[in-house]
Amino acid sequence: MITKCSTTQKLDFLRDRQILIFLLHDTCMKMTIHEVAQCLNLHVITIERWIRQGRIPIQKTGNGYLFNESALKKWAKMYRLPFSMPEKVKSREYEEKPENLLSAMKRGGVLHDLKGDDMETALKSAVDHMPVLSKTSKKELYRLLLERERLTSTGIGKGVAIPHPRDPLSDAMNSPIISTCFLEKPIDFGAVDDRPVFVMFIFLSQSIKFHLHLLSRFSFCVRDSSFVEFLKTSPDETTFFAKIADFEKQLDRAET
Repeated sequence: MITKCSTTQKLDFLRDRQILIFLLHDTCMKMTIHEVAQCLNLHVITIERWIRQGRIPIQKTGNGYLFNESALKKWAKMYRLPFSMPEKVKSREYEEKPENLLSAMKRGGVLHDLKGDDMETALKSAVDHMPVLSKTSKKELYRLLLERERLTSTGIGKGVAIPHPRDPLSDAMNSPIISTCFLEKPIDFGAVDDRPVFVMFIFLSQSIKFHLHLLSRFSFCVRDSSFVEFLKTSPDETTFFAKIADFEKQLDRAET
């Protein structure tokens, strides 16, 4: 027997599918050139030359190098090169303890009445008002966010968007940041359900591990229709953080 899905169920499925796509697409790791050389058992000079020549699937960014582990493994296998993660990198990934949403959101702040007539101008307004980041980092972030939106809209439905760069910023980040950005008016974001976006959550993480962890926890909140209705009230910072703390307690209880 086939059960017909309601429109709400279909939209929820599309939103969850969109979040899954983000989890699968944004999987770059950041390491030093020496760690990359260790992975492939090659000299640093060789790695640097191959990167300049575009012969290896690695991208230089700031003082580090970005690569997709799966893609680099396949590349190494194709050229019959060894590949193994250095113990230092493995232990670093293991020792890192992902933070919760609340701490990342407090760091990023809650912004209200951000102006913008479209996705580009709304993102520009949001980035310009984000705390902590330097002027140079804001310029880089805006460029990376636009590049990300050109791949696939981060509008996940119900008026919510989660803009985020595929790659970490060049400036070293010690802790993740999530800026909550309430727009002055809803805008077209090319969202999965075609609804205009009224709030953006800009995710910035120093590693894919933190990014996936926070995105997973956020998806728990946005699945709840009462949370989305709460967002529509454009709550003040204190009220918003209290709601996030409550949802995270629910999530922690569900995971134990």
